[in-house]
Amino acid sequence: MSPDVSQHGALQSYVDKWLAVQPQQRVALVFVDPGKYPGHVALAALEQELLSAAYGIREPQVAATKLNWWAEELGSAAASGGRHPLTRVLFDDERAHAMSQDRWVAPVLAAMAQLEEGTAVDFAAQVNAASALHGALAALETAWWYGDAASSRRAERVATLSHLLYALRRLQDDLERDRLPLPMARLARFSLSRTSLREHSEARDQAIKAQLDDLGVAWGGAASLPGPLSVFRALEAGQGERLLRKAGRAGEPLAVLQQGASDRGFLATLRAWQAARRWQNQVAG
Repeated sequence: MSPDVSQHGALQSYVDKWLAVQPQQRVALVFVDPGKYPGHVALAALEQELLSAAYGIREPQVAATKLNWWAEELGSAAASGGRHPLTRVLFDDERAHAMSQDRWVAPVLAAMAQLEEGTAVDFAAQVNAASALHGALAALETAWWYGDAASSRRAERVATLSHLLYALRRLQDDLERDRLPLPMARLARFSLSRTSLREHSEARDQAIKAQLDDLGVAWGGAASLPGPLSVFRALEAGQGERLLRKAGRAGEPLAVLQQGASDRGFLATLRAWQAARRWQNQVAG
């Protein structure tokens, strides 16, 4: 097997991991051709790698070791060209070298800083805590897609809210973690304990709907913030907002969240095309 073929296979394995978490992005690849924009796809896959290390590894020490490796990798990639398949693709592109080392390393440092954070006190504190990591990822992504001069404020807020919605979907899976997806003030208001969150109850439904209400208000406010969204971020945000509204109207909101959205067919393709057209118009402009 030639080195080129081997490297392509390694890269594809990371892209597949990203698509397993965000299957709606497959339709976006029709408009963001990986052959023409390999760095755009590699950056999305890198983001998923960092999130998997930050949230998918239950032992903080193990997660810290992996994230430390990524900090060294991204900090030296401009000089070395990178060792990881994703890094090599990214730093084969001029735009990677145009961005500062700090911008590349910032998401990893933020991920390490939040590894042992506990449950937030209230919704505002929850947004603030999550925005360190997800805001840094969105800032990196915006600079890659649109250049350093583009504002990332809208992307940062959308990325943070998308994460909080995803965390809420995983409520029952993450009950053993120190950081719960419902803030302490909300748990206290509805007299919920870590144990009682395991089972369906009216109190749990009310707490989840209250969380969805706060997310909905914040999502609406994000639309007025400056800055463009990448095609991938726009699709993720749109799907999340639709799922949020659907769950908020449901009798059992957690069941709807866990079922997820079913964006496919013509409408999914249309949304991806519209997002890609906005991207191209912004870049051309």
